[in-house]
Amino acid sequence: MIIYHGSDKVVTKPLFGYGKRTNDYGSGFYITENLEIAKEWGCQENENGFVNMYEIDLDGMKVLNLNSSKYNILNWLAILVKNRTFSSTSLMMKEAKQYLLDNFLIDTSNYDVIIGYRADDSYFSFARDFLSNTISLEKLKKAMKLGKLGTQVFIQSKKAFDKLTFIKYYNVDWKEYYNKKVKRDINARKKYLECKQSITNGIYILNIMQEEMKQNDPRLFM
Repeated sequence: MIIYHGSDKVVTKPLFGYGKRTNDYGSGFYITENLEIAKEWGCQENENGFVNMYEIDLDGMKVLNLNSSKYNILNWLAILVKNRTFSSTSLMMKEAKQYLLDNFLIDTSNYDVIIGYRADDSYFSFARDFLSNTISLEKLKKAMKLGKLGTQVFIQSKKAFDKLTFIKYYNVDWKEYYNKKVKRDINARKKYLECKQSITNGIYILNIMQEEMKQNDPRLFM
């Protein structure tokens, strides 16, 4: 697999054990298979960035693919609320968060690599609306595709870090790619508002809690 990491510096040897614990999947190294997305991740306003290109051999490694048919979006969301700084602004959100942790959280500690959605600011706001019972599960699933961020690959174990081989880096112009990142976010939020305002019955987090839906409930995979 060829993967990319956007950064403010060249990273020829990613170090195991570094990174914020409060990132989407915890402390580790976040990469993507999409070069253009990585260029956006590598740029902050008024600062040029870099994209580091690597190769990794997944043979023999334990990979958790949250986008596979075995899992549903609530598994991803449970991992997100466990790791990210998440203030529960209402009793509804607090109870919803706890329900997800009790019923949909996957133990990720034994995996070498995790593949799943990336929760940037706009995506995180979509998740908060779902936990507030504002949008349905169906709308959450649709919202996660609006920004076309695709998926991210999370390198977690030392075994996986040791399999990373640096190939080269690209210079990234912030004037082009920071603007692209901003436009992508604005577009996702605009489409989300249109989606949010449409009328739908659907399944809400309150339904999931009241009906005590669990991991293998077929309604969660529709």
